[in-house]
Amino acid sequence: MAIVDRAFQVDDPLAPSVDVSVDAPEDFAGGAEIIPDGMGGVTVQALLENALETIDQITPFLEHGANLAEYLDDSILKELASEVTQNYEDDLQSRQEWEESYAKGLDLLGIKYEERTEPFEGASGVTHPMIMESVTQFQAQAYKELLPSSGPVKTQILGLKSPEAEAQAGRVKDFMNYRITEVMSEYDPGMDQMLFYLPLSGSTFKKVYFDPVRGREASDFIPAQDLVIPYSAVDLDTAPRVTHVLKMQDNDVRKMQLSGAYRDVDLGSPESTGTPDQVKEKVDDIDGRSKSFSDDTRTLLECHAELDIEGFEDAGEDGEPTGLKLPYIVTLDKDSNTILSIQRNFDPNDPLKRKRQYFVHYKFMPGLGFYGFGLIHMIGGLGRSATSILRQLIDAGTLANLPAGFKAKGVRVRDNDSPLQPGEWRDIDAPGMDLRNALVPLPYKEPSAALAQLMGALIDDGRRFLSLADSQMANMQGEAPVGTTVALLERGMKVMSAIHKRLHYAQKTEFRLLARVIKENLPAVYPYAIAGAPAEMMLSDFDDRVDIIPVSDPNIFSMSQRVTLAQSELQMAQSAPEIHNLREAYRRMYQALEVQNIEEILPPPPQPQPTDAALEGGALLMGQGAQAFPDQDHDSHIQAHIAIAKMGLVAVNPMIVAGLAAHVLQHISFKSQQMAQEQLQQEAMQAYQQQGAELGGQIGMAAQSGQMPMDMAMGQMMQIPTMIQPQMPTPEQIQTRVSQIQAQLIAEILPMLSAPPPDQGGDPLVAIRIQELAIKSQEVQNRTKNDQEKLALDQKKLQQQAVSDASRIELQEQVSNDRVQVSRERIAASIMKDQNKGNR
Repeated sequence: MAIVDRAFQVDDPLAPSVDVSVDAPEDFAGGAEIIPDGMGGVTVQALLENALETIDQITPFLEHGANLAEYLDDSILKELASEVTQNYEDDLQSRQEWEESYAKGLDLLGIKYEERTEPFEGASGVTHPMIMESVTQFQAQAYKELLPSSGPVKTQILGLKSPEAEAQAGRVKDFMNYRITEVMSEYDPGMDQMLFYLPLSGSTFKKVYFDPVRGREASDFIPAQDLVIPYSAVDLDTAPRVTHVLKMQDNDVRKMQLSGAYRDVDLGSPESTGTPDQVKEKVDDIDGRSKSFSDDTRTLLECHAELDIEGFEDAGEDGEPTGLKLPYIVTLDKDSNTILSIQRNFDPNDPLKRKRQYFVHYKFMPGLGFYGFGLIHMIGGLGRSATSILRQLIDAGTLANLPAGFKAKGVRVRDNDSPLQPGEWRDIDAPGMDLRNALVPLPYKEPSAALAQLMGALIDDGRRFLSLADSQMANMQGEAPVGTTVALLERGMKVMSAIHKRLHYAQKTEFRLLARVIKENLPAVYPYAIAGAPAEMMLSDFDDRVDIIPVSDPNIFSMSQRVTLAQSELQMAQSAPEIHNLREAYRRMYQALEVQNIEEILPPPPQPQPTDAALEGGALLMGQGAQAFPDQDHDSHIQAHIAIAKMGLVAVNPMIVAGLAAHVLQHISFKSQQMAQEQLQQEAMQAYQQQGAELGGQIGMAAQSGQMPMDMAMGQMMQIPTMIQPQMPTPEQIQTRVSQIQAQLIAEILPMLSAPPPDQGGDPLVAIRIQELAIKSQEVQNRTKNDQEKLALDQKKLQQQAVSDASRIELQEQVSNDRVQVSRERIAASIMKDQNKGNR
């Protein structure tokens, strides 16, 4: 009889199937469960000790992301579920006081009016809105900064910048902003709600992961009460376990089962009578909600922990278990205590098997432990005190306006069971006594001015915690000095600045996790057309060359601060425009005001373009500037400007002559640079040729003297061009030569601009001085000409020397070849002579 072992119901075709033959089913008692199939055979369900051997056979063939719960025995799963549940209960108990203080602090929001019967019926139950005001102000400010309408992501290039890297950074930024603002529908409302919870609890969380039901990346907001951390945890990266309490509809759990993410097991009906935690109770009470008995919400525990699961132990190089706990994600249904999935939580290519992080911790202010401090912790005492004083003032006013008191025993008030209403007069029976003596009111006082003053001081202290700088900026009269403005801004917003930097860091971590999820799960093609690159570049774009960061500035956290700083910069630029870029200061001011299309309001200044000499001269005559460019014909421009300077009307105008001289100097600068480059390159080439000739001469001499074989000498002669390299001029050499040429050109050209007009007489002394200058200029020209002729002669000598050296080398080679030929003929003759002697 053939019996098939089906210890594990798996879809993997590599799962083992073992056929065994037995004499009788009783032989398997205690080792397996035998189930007849009604067709002449039975199914043997292996027990735990046999199952583990099968796990060892299956494990090598499992995918890294497989649901390990499908392959484990029920007894192992139950034991693991008990361990996870017990750890969760212990961690939850360790933060009991945190939950109590957080729940009590939610009363300070004042959303729900408190009906009070103490100290008297109808006493005021109003709550001062200090905490709510601070929360809403922070939420509105942070929401605008962290999630602008254009998208919260920007990129920066790591390392050297290039056009390809900049294009890649632009594609990554545009795609992530597109996904966040258009595809991830939960991101905007989740961020909005998170920024409301954050100043209350002090800690909120984001979970970044790939959602198989939605088929895309997701970033969900998690309140602090739904993420349970062990008592010893310091941060998320080093926490031994992190438990996420998930509230899922029964139908959503079924979707996860059908998608293969969860085990397809019967979980029964979700419990509807469970008691929620303290924070959840308080939130429901404030919202005015209560749990319905028909609610089909399930509570799942997703535990990110390090475990040593039997059958999937970490093995060393020898194949033996090391006892090291590995990171896993265990998801179980809390109501039925049933494990739905177990997944490895480390990269398969990571030899250290470090856990992968999915959670991001947003902190309002750092606390003494894992959780941060919020407004409830920081100014909750001020809020309670302000609420208490406010209630006392209202109650004092109520009692002063509607006093109570004592009446004489014989006095009877009709209908005395019902209270007096404001404005009501009721009949009194007062037998023979004065009514003023029969009624004695209690000594209620008017609301205390001291209490009102104290409440105002408490409110100011609380508001100063977050919004001091804005109030100071509003109270400033006129334009304060720039230093005063910046000092007040710095002093007043230190707390908010630190909070914003923490939010900026957390959001940067969130975007990096999101980029990792996009890289690992999305297709390698952009869903839209991109400029300058194929759409298939998407997968390669998400690499380590581009750093993804928030668009918010960690140093600026509000529009008022941004505008104030931009205004201060503009004031400084206006005070000294000669040393500032005034247009850039105005552009930053418009940018701080979030003005769109700034180029239409503030067009860029026109860039100068090369023109001919006549237009340049006309602009200079009109008192306008002119710009020289490197590729112009500088000699022609200089001659034209000199001719203009010698015009009668121009020569007598020093301002125009000075403008022409300044423009001529620009041409001289560019011309000297060109001449310096040409001269130094020519000298470098001459030196290269001379060095080659000298090296060739040395090789020829060595071959002629017999120090080097002729074949080797000829080979080295051929390699001379590769053995030496021309020495290119250094920047220092170029600058030195430019200065020398400029001095020469200035001495030649500028005197031409100062010559008097030919048709006008002048002072004889001036004429004599001009002649002297002309003579000196001519001497300088002659000296320059002689130097140039001498330089040309030297160059010609060098060329002749090179030719003569080459001829000498060639002659030496010819003589050497002739000697070799003579030697060969002598050797041949000697050999013939010896042969003839031998024949005789």
